[in-house]
Amino acid sequence: MSLAVLHSRALAGMDAPPVVVEVHLANGLPSFTIVGLPDTEVKESRDRVRAALANCRFEFPARRVTVNLAPAELPKEGGRFDLPIALGILAASRQISAEALARYEFAGELSLSGELRPVRGALALTLRSAGSGRALVLPAASAAEAALVGGARVFAADSLLEVCAHLCGERELRAPAAAAGCAGAPGYPDLAEVKGQSQAKRALEVAAAGRHSVLMVGPPGTGKSMLAARFPGLLPEMSDAEALQSAALQSLTSAGFRMENWKRRPFRAPHHSASGAALVGGGSDPRPGEISLAHNGVLFLDELPEFGRRVLEVLREPLESGRVAISRAARQAEFPARFQLVAAMNPCGCGYLGHYNGRCRCTPYQIARYRARLSGPLLDRIDVQIEVPAVPQGELTRQAEGEASEAVRLRAAAAWRVQIERQGKPNSELAAREIDRFCAVDAAADALLRQAVARLGLSARAYHRVLKLGRTIADLAGTPALSAAHVAEAIQYRRLDAQGR
Repeated sequence: MSLAVLHSRALAGMDAPPVVVEVHLANGLPSFTIVGLPDTEVKESRDRVRAALANCRFEFPARRVTVNLAPAELPKEGGRFDLPIALGILAASRQISAEALARYEFAGELSLSGELRPVRGALALTLRSAGSGRALVLPAASAAEAALVGGARVFAADSLLEVCAHLCGERELRAPAAAAGCAGAPGYPDLAEVKGQSQAKRALEVAAAGRHSVLMVGPPGTGKSMLAARFPGLLPEMSDAEALQSAALQSLTSAGFRMENWKRRPFRAPHHSASGAALVGGGSDPRPGEISLAHNGVLFLDELPEFGRRVLEVLREPLESGRVAISRAARQAEFPARFQLVAAMNPCGCGYLGHYNGRCRCTPYQIARYRARLSGPLLDRIDVQIEVPAVPQGELTRQAEGEASEAVRLRAAAAWRVQIERQGKPNSELAAREIDRFCAVDAAADALLRQAVARLGLSARAYHRVLKLGRTIADLAGTPALSAAHVAEAIQYRRLDAQGR
């Protein structure tokens, strides 16, 4: 009897728990059994491994082969266990040396020819493997993104034969280098291309500086989608930790992480037919949804009232907490979801309410019914609510002379640094006690706030959000204290909410 023990990892949400792959060869009728709660993809590895070993000129042992994936209670999915299973069979049958196996962790899907194919979640695997003290052997197509994890020892292989040659000391596997395309600054559409809309541009600058959510209301063709597409370019540059976390989330999807998107703010724009599970994530094997894939970036919901009401309501908790917990009967997973919501909608059903062409014929009841598709609690959680009016014809024919995104981004980044130095977080994430400490107002501003609460019917949450907006406006102005002017500008970003209700 022969036994080989190797190390690999499973995926459970953002986590990558260790898996011990045990391969046992015994006398008896030839068979190949995989135990340890494997799913269909893992069970199918029996045929992939058998063909790969044969095509690589190895001998598949005509014995009773038992593969155990421990721990037994952890579900195993995907083709990443092909490589450790194949190496375990070779080590147990003494076709390769087993001495070096304990120093590595292995993950990779085998083709029938023995070539290695990329695996899902390579970044998540590497993040956990980096602290194990073992090197990680991955397919070359997955190793490039894994090399983004600082301090991790990663080796890239193109085939099963290359891994075997490395383990036998015949030829060393190469350590992948970070992609050269990651060095350049990410390019975003320029805000200067949007004609007019100076008030909307100012509101986006405030939102970018304090990480506030935005709702834009206006007729069709006024530039709402253009403004939203340029919003990621106004945000401060991503830190290495932010970029790594966003990339790890994207690597969990079937599309995987693309190296050219390194340090580029995610911009997710799902269609209004998306389901609640598509937004928050789900499945029997929970995977991240749109709100998690927009982590550290922007989630743009165009035609907001066209989304199902129950779909929109699932956004309420993540907007507050910055994370989403997905629970299923057998699996639970938690994903980060610290995104900036940018939404757009028409003012009425036909879309032309308030347009200078006077085409709107909607009755007040129709307008109220259209806006009632959005619940009050959801609107209450959106910090900045602005009107984006139709651009006059004279302004449309002029050459665009607006301010470039880079100039706005530098101001927003300066205000962002002030917030981090003062309180260690953006203004949008301030708790109630922190608001009392960092958002104190003078007598004139306090009187203005009291008047706004009485006239506009602001809730306690809206009151706190006005203070946080005012704090961001003061940070942009470089003023340590909140004045009545800062509070007045913050209040006008909440008037649309009061009018809509």
